[in-house]
Amino acid sequence: MTSDTSSDIRARYTEQHKKRLSWMPWLYYRLKTKHMRWAGPWQTEIQQTLQELETVHIGEHCFISPECAIFAEPGRPVSLGNQSFVAAHTFIHGPVTIGNEVAINHSCSLDGGKAGIRIGDQTRIANQCRIFAFNHGMSPTQPIYQQANTSDGIEIGRDVWIGAGTGIRDGILIGDHAVIGMNSMVTQDVPDYAIVAGNPARIIGDRRNKPEGYTRSLTGIDN
Repeated sequence: MTSDTSSDIRARYTEQHKKRLSWMPWLYYRLKTKHMRWAGPWQTEIQQTLQELETVHIGEHCFISPECAIFAEPGRPVSLGNQSFVAAHTFIHGPVTIGNEVAINHSCSLDGGKAGIRIGDQTRIANQCRIFAFNHGMSPTQPIYQQANTSDGIEIGRDVWIGAGTGIRDGILIGDHAVIGMNSMVTQDVPDYAIVAGNPARIIGDRRNKPEGYTRSLTGIDN
């Protein structure tokens, strides 16, 4: 095998590894030192460019997929705390405030409307969740698209686990340590520690009542 061939194989391997990290960013935090030699500068360039072009603040040791879309014009900032990640094909439009050690997995949509979305530390959001902090007017006297939007904001507490395919409507408060089951539609506030599921979501349990080591997943995410 020639040195040129070896270099080409390494380059293709690195590109495939970048794609893997984009869709499964938790792997970034498990990289060996030899892989961080290319992954670290790669992420630094992505994050610096984003912060130059948009009103975005990114904390330390974050991961931002180059295949996600983050838009934050002046007055609608996006902020990520330390060690948070955003995976591929996720759309974020500010104002959105994301705490420390937050996971936003692939193909999610978050729009802060005017009032914003706030996500507490250590919260995990599985793939294909939709979180919209605004609503259209629905008067029958004119087309919906011509009516003014309203925005009350959404607040998600710390250590919350939001299952794949979940929708959260404007005005919702999700308490600390809550769990939202897969494909739920959250239309009412969720208390601390509550386990909710369904459309519309309703309380089906409490995390404090689960035995140590309880592993049944309602959420479709294990990272």
